[in-house]
Amino acid sequence: MTAKTWSIAGQLFALQVMVVILLVAAGTVGVALVAHADARDAAREQVLAVAETVARSPDVTAALRSPDPAAVLQPYAESIRTATGTDFVVVMARDRTRYSHTDPTQIGRPFIGEIGPALAGRPFTVVNTGTLGESVRAVAPVREPDGGVVGLVSVGITTRVINRRLLDRAPVLLAATAAALALAGAGSWLLSRRLRRQTHGLGPAQITRMYEYYDAVLHSVGEGLLVIGPDRRLTLINDEGRRLLGLPTGAPLVDRPVTEVDLPAALTGLITSGQDARDVLILTADRALVANQRSTGPGGRALGTVLTLRDHTDLRALTSELDSVRGLTEALRSQAHEAANRLHTVLTLVELGRADEAVRLATAELALAQQLTDQVVAAITEPALAALLLGKSAHAAERGVELTVDPASRLDVGRLPTGDLLTVVGNLVDNALEAVAGRPPPRRVRVRVAEEDGEVRVEVTDNGSGLPPGQVADAFRRGWSTKATGRGLGLALVGQVVTRHDGRHEVCAAADGGTVLRVRLPIPVELPT
Repeated sequence: MTAKTWSIAGQLFALQVMVVILLVAAGTVGVALVAHADARDAAREQVLAVAETVARSPDVTAALRSPDPAAVLQPYAESIRTATGTDFVVVMARDRTRYSHTDPTQIGRPFIGEIGPALAGRPFTVVNTGTLGESVRAVAPVREPDGGVVGLVSVGITTRVINRRLLDRAPVLLAATAAALALAGAGSWLLSRRLRRQTHGLGPAQITRMYEYYDAVLHSVGEGLLVIGPDRRLTLINDEGRRLLGLPTGAPLVDRPVTEVDLPAALTGLITSGQDARDVLILTADRALVANQRSTGPGGRALGTVLTLRDHTDLRALTSELDSVRGLTEALRSQAHEAANRLHTVLTLVELGRADEAVRLATAELALAQQLTDQVVAAITEPALAALLLGKSAHAAERGVELTVDPASRLDVGRLPTGDLLTVVGNLVDNALEAVAGRPPPRRVRVRVAEEDGEVRVEVTDNGSGLPPGQVADAFRRGWSTKATGRGLGLALVGQVVTRHDGRHEVCAAADGGTVLRVRLPIPVELPT
């Protein structure tokens, strides 16, 4: 495994181990140096205390005045050396002549090392090299009762002994070092294991590549994407999701509760439910969106939900137009069949010699159809809307419903977008036709479309069973329908158009017990050029 393929956890663990080893090694060296310095300081204090104690001994002063000082001082000095654990105790004259030494052959020879401060009456410590090697030594003056210096005492500990004492502490130091390494290594391993679990064992290059790919996908995908955490907070939304929901591009939405985000009520309810959903229609102010929601999480552990949004606005408009065309086609097919029957009847009457009756039958049907066409075309100059009403009239006749256009209807072309007019009028008429379906004759639907007081007013009246009082407020809500199998989409689309044009809609009871649906859409004011 190369360094490039190491996971972040593995690289971090290796780095931590290296840092820990360096820190522990540096600390160990520092402790060793401090311990060595402390050992030397302790040796200085020890030899100085022994030297001063021996120098103050009356026996030493008396021995220095005797004819043979060495005979008295050698055994005395060795007993002191043995008792104090020092390496040498040397008593000498002012001229450096030794009277005692660890090596008896050195007695009578000159002392090697500095003695000047002691001759001046000041005890001191120094590191010098003598017959026993390098040592930490102290030299103290031996004074007469009158204060005069009659000799010197030197006590020392070799550096070899000091180092050996330090080495005696090495096991403790090494044990502390090993314990520190073990604790630091265990902590690094636990941290590495936790990081490995959180990063799924991925390396830096893999995470970078994954982020770049995911970021590119999120910003380029043609569907809106929302990720919601288990606490119902929005954790991610892509650019298309903002566009479809009409949310500001730069607004801080991440980590906010979904109830505080300006989402459609139906979408908020779907998210807060937390249930999986497929192809749920969500209506915004100007769009028809299809939502899919699914819970996510590895190993069955819930991490939140993923919601996707697809724009079906154009598809819904085309579907609505297709339904209208299909209905018109069925009506035309029925009319063609009926016309064939009537034509056959007319021909039969002619063959029977009843030409007058044949003419009356043919002209009566033609006059009725032409009268309706003339009435609609004269009142509605918007060609698409006029065609829609004629088609709906034929469709209503096929279903046994009498659809009439109010003589007071009048609407010129271009007052409102054609698509919005077709959506409002077509869905209101379809709703009225469904309301009277299954009712005993007569079944009537009346349509009025007019421009009044700067508004386009659409009114559709039917003589159906009417709406219960508790359902009036829900009539234009998504999902409400008078049919058991209905999707409740038509009037919701009407409500969408009303909201987009800042209009109004109302539902009230008709005089004959049916229902009146009214929609008012303000006509946009053209700005002067």
